[in-house]
Amino acid sequence: MSTRKRATFPPMLSLLLTYLLLLLFVFLIQRKIIYFPETYSAQHMSALASRYALQAWPTPQNYRGLISQDTTAGSMGSIVVFHGNAGSAVGRGYYIDALERFGYRVILAEYPGYGARPGPISETALIDDGIQTAKMALQEFSGPLFLWGESLGGGVVAGIVASGQVPVAGIALITPFDSLANVAQHHYWFFLAKWLVKARFNNIQYLRNYPGSTAIIIAHRDVVIPNDHSLKLYEALSGRKKLWEFAEAGHNDLPVYPEHAWWQEVMTFIDPGFVNGKNSASP
Repeated sequence: MSTRKRATFPPMLSLLLTYLLLLLFVFLIQRKIIYFPETYSAQHMSALASRYALQAWPTPQNYRGLISQDTTAGSMGSIVVFHGNAGSAVGRGYYIDALERFGYRVILAEYPGYGARPGPISETALIDDGIQTAKMALQEFSGPLFLWGESLGGGVVAGIVASGQVPVAGIALITPFDSLANVAQHHYWFFLAKWLVKARFNNIQYLRNYPGSTAIIIAHRDVVIPNDHSLKLYEALSGRKKLWEFAEAGHNDLPVYPEHAWWQEVMTFIDPGFVNGKNSASP
């Protein structure tokens, strides 16, 4: 009686096939690895905003972000803040606490797919939506427009600047990176992440020709965005720039309490009209 031998793969070929399948799996689920949105129903979002003295902007029915319920601020211009890859805008009220006391209107921009906003999440979607948000801020509020971006939000700010569609008076980037592809490669080199990741957020390229003032804020103990990636971006900037470094801070524990001096220092740097906590052009 004859017997057939079962076909077997050489061990190395089996390992290679397993690795390739794993790469395919990572490629397909990469959005879940990059973006960690906090989502709510419209009613829940409205209740949370109200709890923190915030309101939907421009309207509750079609909101793009959150602003303070106090409408007295804004004489010095508007600041639009683009948050990082996790959470939502409602958790970033400390920007309002720190910056509105200087007379700015602060808008906490929300991304599509985050908070109670529908829509796809991708590099193109976030930047295109950010451009529209910045345009609307300029149309509705008087004064110059400043953009702040934290972590991934720095990539959104850089993309808005690169579009050339919005006049931006100055930008502040908190724990930014040179490119998301490079950061992904640092963390997931064994998955060849630099070549797999679809969201590139090439901030060096985006900001290459930006002539305005750029403030860079980094945390020395940052393990999410290692300092090398922030400093590569800083060195590549050709415009006016300044670096703030916090030796004892990590990615998520920068000193954000409103009274800290660095908030005023940053605005003094990126806003030529800001002198000693007030606009020199104001009466």
